[in-house]
Amino acid sequence: MSLIKSISGIRGTIGGKVNDNLTPLDVVKFASAFGTWLQNNKNKKDLTLVIGRDARISGSMVNSLVTATLQGLGINVVDLGLSTTPTVEIMVPELNADGGIILTASHNPKQWNALKLLNEKGEFINGENGAEVLALAENEDFNYAEVDDLGKYETRDDAFDIHIQQILDLPMVDVEAIKAKKYKIVLDAVNSTGGIAIPMLLDKLGCETVKLYCEPNGQFPHNPEPLKEHLGDICELVIKEKADFGVVVDPDVDRLALVDENGEMFGEEYTLVAVADYLLKNKNGVAISNLSSSRALRDVAKTHNSEYFASAVGEVNVVNLMKEKNAVIGGEGNGGIIYPELHYGRDSLVGVALFLTHLAKENKTVSELRAGYPSYFMGKKKIELTPEINVDDLLTKMEKEYQNEEVSTVDGVKIDFENNWVHLRKSNTEPIIRIYTEAFSQEEADKLGDDMIAKIRSLI
Repeated sequence: MSLIKSISGIRGTIGGKVNDNLTPLDVVKFASAFGTWLQNNKNKKDLTLVIGRDARISGSMVNSLVTATLQGLGINVVDLGLSTTPTVEIMVPELNADGGIILTASHNPKQWNALKLLNEKGEFINGENGAEVLALAENEDFNYAEVDDLGKYETRDDAFDIHIQQILDLPMVDVEAIKAKKYKIVLDAVNSTGGIAIPMLLDKLGCETVKLYCEPNGQFPHNPEPLKEHLGDICELVIKEKADFGVVVDPDVDRLALVDENGEMFGEEYTLVAVADYLLKNKNGVAISNLSSSRALRDVAKTHNSEYFASAVGEVNVVNLMKEKNAVIGGEGNGGIIYPELHYGRDSLVGVALFLTHLAKENKTVSELRAGYPSYFMGKKKIELTPEINVDDLLTKMEKEYQNEEVSTVDGVKIDFENNWVHLRKSNTEPIIRIYTEAFSQEEADKLGDDMIAKIRSLI
């Protein structure tokens, strides 16, 4: 059990001791810190925050604590209730609010919950702002409102409708082309809020939805991270139902994985690749992912005479680089699609709509579409070091060792070889170097990781 405080929010397991877990006192303290930070940085008296939650069992309790705390500071609350991360992100600017809090621990198991913090644009607060919030929480420097100045509370039940309508209105979403195909789609929403939102979207697009684990009760039927080893049930059901493909989302609906008509994984890394292929075919521009995402995105960008750039790992870093380069599309290799025409946040709903448009216009099956992309395989390893070893020095030595290759030090050390790459990142919490690799076969990717571990050991 643990409590993890970071610049993007606070997450932990429910129950246990204060400061060790996400207890009611920790929730109140952190909500107080964020509310206070907003009050300190806004030149206005009447502040409004939007909050929404995934379907976790603890969601209602945490929601009550956060709402009451913000009202206690004199901040008005608009509560969306059961929602998704991208829906809350869209509703903050839609309602001219001053910020937002999403109550979700994303793909973590059911005993976890978290507070994710948004600015007035509906985007995650940056590192500097996050550090200020953490400092306020540490000092407990709060000043609550007097009785006549308590914040107001209201609920909204139209947030999904607004989010979906904004997607349907996008010029690059061809509703009629999708409707003409009458797709049959199996959905695994891991018993969270994707089970509400995604069927609403698919219905508007003229698709038939076969629901698997779409009851938003927070009882996750399998590990909620949308990885192949957790998704046997949907792979079987796609074949049984003779569906066109399957859609998998995580509890807060910001990661999208796909299953082809044969019950095979499309590949989490390839969700972004397929969407980028469609968009860049229609508009030359820039595609962005992080340094640990597949090279396939770079390859697809090249085929459309478009540019590709890689950011440091982390959604905030991807978004910053997307803005800097005025990117057409971006995201992360974990199935996170960021389409700036809608908003700067990972959004599975817009990902589904853009993928369906691409599929309909290409007039292919999902497996045929996937076969058109370069096939890469990824490996993930780590090397544990003793605490006295200087990890930064080791990474500098690795950089020098491979100085004749294409090396990036934006985030750790990434070495691009002609046919594969390796990305070395140090853990912020323990003496570990994480080793990500990609190559044309799984064996090659794993061997590259083992070779890097051997090289690091030789430099110690």
